[in-house]
Amino acid sequence: MKELLRSNDITIIAFATALLRGEDIDCFEQDVNMSVLEGGIGIFPRRLMVREDDWDAASQVLRDNDIPSGT
Repeated sequence: MKELLRSNDITIIAFATALLRGEDIDCFEQDVNMSVLEGGIGIFPRRLMVREDDWDAASQVLRDNDIPSGT
């Protein structure tokens, strides 16, 4: 797995996830539990991970939709 996106904004993570799944690119959100532990105030960013083989296509999807990678 390779990090594609890192953000404190859960709406960006949700949007990116929907776009990737629409392109049949599997993705996995990490650090969700850490976010919950800190009380939901957005201190710790969440990460969106994809397979290394899908990383180029996934990063192109983000660029096409003007989503900054945050990495």
